[in-house]
Amino acid sequence: MADFERIRLVILGGPGVGKSCIVKRFLFKTYSDKYRATVEDLYNREYDIGGVTLKVDILDTSGDMQFPAMRRLSLATANAFLICYATTSAPSFISVKQCFEEIREQRADFQDIPIVIAGSKLDLASTHREVRIEDVSEWVFCELPKLRAKVLECSAKENHNVTELFQTLLSLSRILPTSNENTTGLKRRSSAYVSATSKGKSRVGSPSLASDKSSSQALLGASSSDASNGDNKLKPRSRSLIRRSSRKTKQQIQNVSGEDCNIQ
Repeated sequence: MADFERIRLVILGGPGVGKSCIVKRFLFKTYSDKYRATVEDLYNREYDIGGVTLKVDILDTSGDMQFPAMRRLSLATANAFLICYATTSAPSFISVKQCFEEIREQRADFQDIPIVIAGSKLDLASTHREVRIEDVSEWVFCELPKLRAKVLECSAKENHNVTELFQTLLSLSRILPTSNENTTGLKRRSSAYVSATSKGKSRVGSPSLASDKSSSQALLGASSSDASNGDNKLKPRSRSLIRRSSRKTKQQIQNVSGEDCNIQ
């Protein structure tokens, strides 16, 4: 029987920064300018990585504090965090700092949790930038304790660096390699979608894990078989507390090195 691993990626950030757009661009290769406030959406995916079955839960959370119990649960069950801000909104970066304080207060192991800080709406930054990536990097690597963290900017509209966000999260979680190792046998097993806010609606779509020959790194891309017309609709499933990752994903890796706070 194949080995089993599970990881939950929780997406945090203020309202309107593009969290859901990033998720939908990654999972379904779609984008919309229309804004709909998220309560909580959970996406489930399964992959074959050699002889190991990897189950990935992506939890898209609300941008406000209207549901504190749900938020506490999402923080408590996360194996990795994607914290989003908009490059065009200085207040949204303040929300990132608040999200990190929540993590630090609720998780004693916060220094060992993979965290990616994502600056969204990069397509607008050339004319409306309010947050510089240098300032974000300085905050992450200088003002905070040593973390398993990385800063990236992205654009869901232009599909720029969206795949890299999730690849980086899995790399920091030691699921995918960080070096030029070739990862083979990555096949999507199944997909499921659960939404706490959508009633009577199901969406089918899943990325595939594949080896990128141009960069010699394993990337998360879209499967060409995701053009579903709703024929295989999935019924919503009740969520339960996701158990923590196996012993392999709990191993601690070396903290961010260097005492001189060099920003790369």
